[in-house]
Amino acid sequence: MPINRRLTTDQDFQDALDRQLRIRVFHNSHMVESGAIIVRFTEDKVITQTSVSDLTYHSRQECEFFELKKR
Repeated sequence: MPINRRLTTDQDFQDALDRQLRIRVFHNSHMVESGAIIVRFTEDKVITQTSVSDLTYHSRQECEFFELKKR
């Protein structure tokens, strides 16, 4: 069963980026992306990638980010 760890700080995002962890993104309590990796983040945005040509920009204020860990 997967365990979700919320990503909130710059250190959380940097760790996920460095380790290429898969994440889930929620917006308005709906999952909008799953299995993406973080390719870059700023204080306002998180840029994720799910495939070679699929980049998505998410607002850090409007979205929730969770690392997907497997037990």
